[in-house]
Amino acid sequence: AGCSILNISSMSSYHPLTKVLGYSAAKSAVNNLTEWLAVHFSHVGIRVNAVAPGFFATAQNRNLLFDAQGMPTARSKKIIAGTPMGRFGDPKDLLGTVQYLIDSEASGFVTGVIIPVDGGFNAYSGV
Repeated sequence: AGCSILNISSMSSYHPLTKVLGYSAAKSAVNNLTEWLAVHFSHVGIRVNAVAPGFFATAQNRNLLFDAQGMPTARSKKIIAGTPMGRFGDPKDLLGTVQYLIDSEASGFVTGVIIPVDGGFNAYSGV
């Protein structure tokens, strides 16, 4: 049955975000590492994949997204305008993708992929 490694990337690995250059660069490295490890470990039955979350209103970025009164910041409004689903992700939104990637029966022939879970942010061209 093998086993599975699941890395956590970010949609900022595809398009660097302002104010978080180091974070975006590190997450791009996670993508590269995921693909390299997938090839390297494929011969011993280890699958390696990643999820790339979009914007989730969590403790990590709450101060960038909401002001002291809990109202959306200008940055927050811009993000939502560029997210076709029109909202921030909830951590529960990651569960289906994570379960799929770690389940060897559901995704036993899947390795080296990075799946965006971003409400369509990465797909949206802005027009």
